[in-house]
Amino acid sequence: MLATDKDLIDYSKRIEQLATDLGLDHYPVDFELVPNNFMMEISVYGLPVRMPHWSFGVRYIHQLIRQGMGHSRIFEVMFPGDPCHAYLVNNNTLPENTLVVAHVLGHADFSKRNHLFARFMEMAGGHILEQAAARAHRIEAALQEHGQEKVEAVLDAALALEPHIDTNRELHRPLYPAEPERRERDEPAPVNPFRHRYQQLPGEDAGLFHKPPPKHAQIPPQPEYDLLWFIAHYAPDMQGWERDIFLAVREESYYFYPVFACQIMNEGWASYWHARLLREADFLPNDLYLSAIKAHSDVVRPYAAERQLSLAINPYHLGFSMWEDIIEKKGLEEARRICAEEDDFGFIRNYLTEELIEKLELFVYETRDDGGIKISDNNVYAVREAILAPKFNYGAPRIAATRMHVDGSLELAHDHASDGRGLDVRRAERVLEYLARVWRRPVSLTTVGDSGNVRVLTSGKA
Repeated sequence: MLATDKDLIDYSKRIEQLATDLGLDHYPVDFELVPNNFMMEISVYGLPVRMPHWSFGVRYIHQLIRQGMGHSRIFEVMFPGDPCHAYLVNNNTLPENTLVVAHVLGHADFSKRNHLFARFMEMAGGHILEQAAARAHRIEAALQEHGQEKVEAVLDAALALEPHIDTNRELHRPLYPAEPERRERDEPAPVNPFRHRYQQLPGEDAGLFHKPPPKHAQIPPQPEYDLLWFIAHYAPDMQGWERDIFLAVREESYYFYPVFACQIMNEGWASYWHARLLREADFLPNDLYLSAIKAHSDVVRPYAAERQLSLAINPYHLGFSMWEDIIEKKGLEEARRICAEEDDFGFIRNYLTEELIEKLELFVYETRDDGGIKISDNNVYAVREAILAPKFNYGAPRIAATRMHVDGSLELAHDHASDGRGLDVRRAERVLEYLARVWRRPVSLTTVGDSGNVRVLTSGKA
């Protein structure tokens, strides 16, 4: 199971058996010990082997700085699938990696049990690492054939649109119908009495009332929020290798969506189970157990450091606290039902109670003009929606393709009414320029300005 460290191998096997005895159900988990620098690469790329792009290098530098300042430490990275793959840092202590093994088993149970993970695994398959490596190989081949500048331009556009998928649609979906569908295709058109009498007159040419040419369906027929899919299939002059990159980014985005949408539930569930497994693992030495529980306390603490006020939610702490509260009040079987049926939206709205908000000292805050912070609300509904706001629409503005004109120019629209968030105009303009390079026609985006007035951003000519 684990390539090195005899004690860790022994503890891991026994913890897995204990997890099974306690009712955890998961696909096999392949554990691997890796160096810290490799773990850093996995965390910023999102996968052990992935398409190359400069943005991942920027993320790596940010992560390196955060880690150097003591603000971030990566204990493990786990990829759901069949089998699951989990990477542990080889210079973690034995108690830390023992805790990590138990934590990973909680993740594995959650990903097999939860409906969202199950749905997306059914669509995308359970072998993400192998699929991602194959895509990376194809992109390397494209780099050799077409050059870095061309390939990077396509990756710029695709990765800028990475969260712009429609998770309500299937991964593999058909193209739009070629022409508008009739309500009853075999039903004859209604007869116009005047036209019929005119055609019966002697010497009149019935061809004067010839059938009008068939109408071509508007593209898209309705606002299309799956921008990666739409561009891959309808960009006027996109080449096959470019479409392949867009569809590869889209498929990986589908894979990562359940991780994003269930982060609080998932991390909380894994934290609950690593705490319980360690507590019931009577075969662990006392000093190892105490050190592992100290690591647990660091993971699920609500404070930034030294009880400093934290202005961001720790998903481990919030999720762990909520699952403990649910299991205490409703029982483990009800918790498993919730685990299977909800995502973070349902979890927070239905199970983050007013009592728990007060206990965890959760609140909504505002930044004053002088840079200070003030508490604006601790109402249960306000707190719930403040937690969920960054998770809406995969964390991205809600943008739809609304019309492709005859000349190939493309109109996009920001659905600000349902979005409830403003648009970062400078970033939007940069993304439009990326998009115009692959669309190869003008692209515009309609949004609203600060005063509510309509504002149109345009890429100009590509």
